[in-house]
Amino acid sequence: MFATSRRALRGPGRPASSAIAAGLYLFGLLAFCEVFSRVALVVPAVLKHVAGTCDAAWRLRWVSRELHTGGAYAFDAYSPTRGWTLRSNVHGWRAFDKGVLNSNSHGLRGRREYTYDKPAGVRRIEVFGDSFTFGEEVGDDATFAAQLQRLMGSSAEVMNFGVHGYGHDQMLLYFREEGVRYQPDLVVLGFVDWDMERNLLEFRDFAKPRFDLAGDRLLLRNFPVPSPDQVLAAEHYRSRFVDLLAILYQGIRRQLGRTQADSERVTTALLDAFRENVAAAGAKLAIAYLPVEGELLPEADATRDGESYVAHYCQQHGVPAIDLRPAFVGLEKHGEHFLVRGHWNQREHHIAAEALQAGLRQARLLP
Repeated sequence: MFATSRRALRGPGRPASSAIAAGLYLFGLLAFCEVFSRVALVVPAVLKHVAGTCDAAWRLRWVSRELHTGGAYAFDAYSPTRGWTLRSNVHGWRAFDKGVLNSNSHGLRGRREYTYDKPAGVRRIEVFGDSFTFGEEVGDDATFAAQLQRLMGSSAEVMNFGVHGYGHDQMLLYFREEGVRYQPDLVVLGFVDWDMERNLLEFRDFAKPRFDLAGDRLLLRNFPVPSPDQVLAAEHYRSRFVDLLAILYQGIRRQLGRTQADSERVTTALLDAFRENVAAAGAKLAIAYLPVEGELLPEADATRDGESYVAHYCQQHGVPAIDLRPAFVGLEKHGEHFLVRGHWNQREHHIAAEALQAGLRQARLLP
């Protein structure tokens, strides 16, 4: 009987000890993965190789810049509703090698102030977009919005609502917050191909809001947006191994074409909301497709995904589509050469302004 009791005690003990050993092994494996990820993701060469355009990759790059260089753009201001925006009352800032950056008291690019009440007899044109609309790397007067203003003369006010790094979700929120208050007659949405993917992100140049789709409804997430101090404080508790898995997972989804499909669905819903909000404000909407980098070359004559998407969306919903790419490609074929890396220069902004004005006139949106 004594021997039986020893066997009874010894038998159940084996599974328990095996479970403890397995638990310790799993804990050690996870600890190793976490330490490895933390070491690997601080090496710039490794981060550049594995990082794509997912939230984790953008957040890690922002944290690295913030801790080592104090951030990328000193003219940015934190926005709890849009993540970041152009700081108001910037005067004579030498932000770029080829121009000066100014902003008015409401954070719009340039020195000119605008009242919320529209002056009598003036046509107001609001231009929304990302860094190409904002005019990164050029001065205030060189942006295509500013050059369109000169082409239009005193009969119109062209207001530059461009902010670098914005997706259509942030542009929509910006119009709801500020654009509608200026009583616009015409709203031009500057559309760059890669803006579509930004609509899937909660972190890009900084933390940002994001809309999810629930059926046909847009649900706002990551709102209000955490402040820089809150983001940095949360980094102490984030798992770098989870970040690494997220980066790899998003890379696989991109290869399978899932990212493109998701971005088109969300972008369509955002453009629908933009179109409805502009109409409710008593204004008309036009979408201008802005070609960037390799799209400016003649050998890139085949229609891009974003370009064909814009054409299809606008045709389906009766929105004027103004494709600026043919203007650039035509000039390139006749011997003019453009930058295919980085942002537009002053000449390229001028071409965009002229092509935009011609397109708006053709669509009967300008006299």
